[in-house]
Amino acid sequence: MTTTQGDQSNFTLDDPVSAAIRLRAPQKSGVKEHFSATDPKKEVSKNALASKILHDRKYQFLLILPNQIIFWLVIVSGIAGTVVPGLNFATAITWYVWFCIVFVLIAVIGRAWCAMCPFGGFAEWIQRRTLWKRLQGSMGLQLHYPQKLATYGLLSSAATFVLLTYIEEFFNIAGPGTPRDTSFMVIGIVTAALLSFLVFERRTFCRYLCPLSSVIGTLGAVGSAAGFRTKDRDKCLSCNTKDCMRGGEAGYGCPWYTWPGSADSNLYCGLCSECYKACPSDNVGLFAQKPLTSVVAPSRRRADISWVVAILMGLVLYQQINALSWYNTLDNWLNAHTYFPHYPNPVDYFGFIGIFALGIAGLLGLGSKLVPLKVHQSPFSKRTFLTKASSFRNWFVPGVYALIPVVATDYFARQLPKFFKHSPRLIPSIIYPFGGRANSLYNLHLLTNPEIVMVQIAVVIVGGIGSLYSAYKIANRDFEPVDSTKKTLASAYLITVTILLTVIMAGLYIPMHAAS
Repeated sequence: MTTTQGDQSNFTLDDPVSAAIRLRAPQKSGVKEHFSATDPKKEVSKNALASKILHDRKYQFLLILPNQIIFWLVIVSGIAGTVVPGLNFATAITWYVWFCIVFVLIAVIGRAWCAMCPFGGFAEWIQRRTLWKRLQGSMGLQLHYPQKLATYGLLSSAATFVLLTYIEEFFNIAGPGTPRDTSFMVIGIVTAALLSFLVFERRTFCRYLCPLSSVIGTLGAVGSAAGFRTKDRDKCLSCNTKDCMRGGEAGYGCPWYTWPGSADSNLYCGLCSECYKACPSDNVGLFAQKPLTSVVAPSRRRADISWVVAILMGLVLYQQINALSWYNTLDNWLNAHTYFPHYPNPVDYFGFIGIFALGIAGLLGLGSKLVPLKVHQSPFSKRTFLTKASSFRNWFVPGVYALIPVVATDYFARQLPKFFKHSPRLIPSIIYPFGGRANSLYNLHLLTNPEIVMVQIAVVIVGGIGSLYSAYKIANRDFEPVDSTKKTLASAYLITVTILLTVIMAGLYIPMHAAS
């Protein structure tokens, strides 16, 4: 990408790549205060071995390769293997083990899965025409993602996740159902990724379209990986080349359009290390942070993140109530009256998700009526979906950030029945094609149903404690009512809402009886 001084007037700050690489005078006023709470202190890349690994161009290739092999085996096994789900490697590893691993990675390291993802990895190898080398030029059209859609951030990813989950529920893919359906789902995701990489530039698919990006990006805020950040922000602001964004001799420009000089959370860092390799000043490092830092500390909270978290909470609550006895009666009634073939009826699926998401917005909106907060609309920013301010948003946006830990743990808890009941089947599924049998493992449950319920409730409570801590910290920093009495009232209300939602999410696991 080529830029000159003469075309500065043509860019908008909405385009992160253009904004970062234009040769404009650095604006340093208030920078230290703005980033002081979010700048991590522990640099992992200071370690000589870690630095050597991250500088190696084979680093991400070697992360992706094992998963690439596994998922091609999933495709082949699902199509050519046994139709028994518990004895098929495709269904056993995908639904009994993989989803749990992903949520553990989210909780601990944020976007760790993105660094080793076989879907984006395969498509990126084709786009770059190489497995790991630094080459000039890319295959495909290399179009910009439409600016109007980019304005809505991760909402497009959340929409694809909700739609993919509906497809999975409709065909009972994760039941698990027919192993072939699991293979077709994986093929569909790989195809969508490849087409996106050939049409759009860089990792547009990963940032905006991947179904898992909204889940990993938002819920990964609880994790301890801060991502790649600048070491000396003054040096970063004064840099005229911005190789971390443009690309340099040793590394590509950030595939995620994330400038290390302005990053204040781990939201969009895919941990690929390209900026680390490309920086000619050795001014980028991989940093660790305290858990919940990317929940509590950012001063720039985003409306798309809050709506995504509300939608994700609506989805996981739907997945909890659809395991209750009365739900089947309702779904059958709707199917009979709308002439829909079977579960899940789209009316109750999308309806419940919408009701729950809007219910959360309503609870926080009530807070904005009880304790109106000051509204600050920056005169320097355009009024877009991401930037416009209102009293409702001053409650809703930070309030939903506080719920991220409990939503993350609720998603993890929802995966536990399959793991504890069926994960031992992974070994029988591996040896079955070779004539092996392991009936004792096939029928082994790691925990009983009551024990699973206890673990699920405990996991949600841990997330609830994290959300209470986040609510307290966020309310004391982000809320700006007229006086201290109203600030206390606002904090108490947000904490009350957090407790209420935690109790609901944890309590639903009791009548679910460890349903998968």
